[in-house]
Order: sequence, then C-alpha cells, then structure tokens
Amino acid sequence: MKNIDINDILDEARKLEASDVHFTAGLPPIVRLHGSIKKLSGYPDFNEPMIINIINQITSIKHKQIIQKGEDADFSFVSVAGHRHRVNVYRQRGYHAIAFRLLRNDIPTLKDLSLPPLLGEFALRPRGLVLVTGPTGSGKSTTLAAMVDHINRSKNSHIITIEDPIEYLHTHKQSMINQREIKVDVDNFAVALRAALREDPDVILVGEMRDYETINAAVTAAETGHLVMSTLQTTGAAETLDRVIDVYPPHSQGQCRSQLANSLVGVISQTLVPTADGRGRVAALEIMSCTDAIGSMIRENKIFQIPSVITTGKSKGMFSLDQDLARLTRQGFITEQTGMTRCQDSKEYKRFLSMAM
Repeated sequence: MKNIDINDILDEARKLEASDVHFTAGLPPIVRLHGSIKKLSGYPDFNEPMIINIINQITSIKHKQIIQKGEDADFSFVSVAGHRHRVNVYRQRGYHAIAFRLLRNDIPTLKDLSLPPLLGEFALRPRGLVLVTGPTGSGKSTTLAAMVDHINRSKNSHIITIEDPIEYLHTHKQSMINQREIKVDVDNFAVALRAALREDPDVILVGEMRDYETINAAVTAAETGHLVMSTLQTTGAAETLDRVIDVYPPHSQGQCRSQLANSLVGVISQTLVPTADGRGRVAALEIMSCTDAIGSMIRENKIFQIPSVITTGKSKGMFSLDQDLARLTRQGFITEQTGMTRCQDSKEYKRFLSMAM
C-alpha cells in the first residue's frame, strides 16, 4: 500500500468535526467524535513501520532525536491546509503511538463559547490569579485563549504566554503578545515564569501548573502585581485550592493560604458534556469568584465550606457544576440522564432541576 499522507487523515477528521486523532499499533486511525472514539473507515490496521512513517512526516530533526531516545515528545504541527495541531508521540508496549489534538485556527470569543460575562471581568483584572480547571480534553486551553483574546481586544497590555506547545497563535491587537514555547524558546515553565518577571508583563499565561516550582512562581507573580492565568487538571474550586496548597511543604502551607486569599481572582471549572441531539458537546461550568468571605475561608483553612458559598453566590455570578447541569437540562441542551452521570451530587442536581432559576 502506498504511503499514507497524514494531511489527508487530518483533513478528513476535521470534516467529521473530530477533536482528536490517534494512531496505535493494531488499529486503523481512531478519531474522537463528540467525546466518543471511533475507527476512521477506509484505512487498514496500522503497524509500527506505518506509524514511524507518520512520525517522520510531522517531526523536526530535534523531535526525531527525542523520540529515538525513547522519550515522549510534545510539539505542534501545521498541516498543508494550514491547520494547527497539538501532538504527543509516546511509546506503549514497545511500539510508538501518536495523539493529535485538532486546534482551531481562529480564536473564539467568550460569546462564541457561550461563556458568562464574569470571565471577561476576571480577564480584565489588573492583578491576581485566575485558574481554569477540568479533566483532559475539557476545553481549558480554548477558554484561556478566549480570555487572552478578550484582554487583547480591550486594553493596552503586555501579555506573555508560556505554553507546551503553543496552541493558539495570537496577533497583536490593543495589546502586545509574546508567546514562548517550552523546549523551543525556554527550558521549562518555572524558568520562564521567573524570567517573565524581568520582561515587564502585565499578564502572564502559564499553560499548565504542573509542579511546586511552577505553582510557587505563579502565585508569587500574581501577588506581586501581575494577572496570572493558568490551568490545573482538577474538578471544582475546593479541590483545586486543596491541590495547590498540598503541593507546598507543610511548613509553607499557611503562607500559601495567605497568598491565595490575597491574590486569587477566581476559579473556573469546566467539563464537556454530550448534547441531547448527540451531535456535539457543551461546556458545563462551576464558577467561583474570590469574595472577601471566600478569602477568609482560604486563610482560615476552611476550604470545605466553599462549595456551599458557591451554590448561594448567584448575585456574585457564581454557580456550582450541579446548578449549571440543571440549567443545561432545563434548556434542553443535555438530557437528564446525562446530567445524572456528570453531576457531583445527584440529590442536589435533582433539587436544582426542580427550581426555577
């Protein structure tokens, strides 16, 4: 069989509106469509030489060397059609495998994503820490890109993004944007964050807070007069705050709570839920705004009380995941069965479902 062109497969996946494409030994190309995986018809089962051929089509000499050492490689790939993709090459059972995330070339607005106006308010704060959280593939990067674009359209700022790899390409509008890619422009997130403080930024976007060094640098930057936006793979505001604090050594956790209480702007937790018509997915959110009351709870180590404050914080723009799932159900975007599978507390979800909100 003639060599298979990766560009053809990626173009076909985009026509299907898939979010991801996977290559693994013993299967044809696999696409993720509206949250579920399915085989791409018309292709044979791939073997190791066929996967190596795909790797050779998409990698630079530098990334080939990383892969040949047996290490995972993260990078971006632009197809012949000009579409951007986030790529991870890894090994499983001694064979190579590839995961492509299909990215949009355009940057959606907050309105395009049906995100509440409070996110725009978060983005325009002069300083503080904004966290967007959720499981892998829940649209965190897209939400952050829309928030950065909102700043870019609205005010004169210097925005520095630190990403692994760069996903959305921003152009200078009202703001100046410098985008740094890990392993291309700088070694790691922590180094880039420390350097950013010497680069006169107003806004710093950190692609992911993965370790203590990065989290500590991000919290410190937010406390010293910058707006810092980042992501964590957590669900819910309370769990997110616990995760950040638990990364610190025990003797420093009190100081971390104090820093968060002073600098946190808000936490947006999101997950993508299949729509009732089966033709797509919609984002269900939990939004926490760091009010004085919540700041006191963080400082006093009473984070377990925060979920109840979110539930009753409608006047501040806050709502829980179960409240948002109930709203999506009432408006016909998702089925009640789907809401039941995604809610945090089925009794609360049903209670919110019966309320006119």
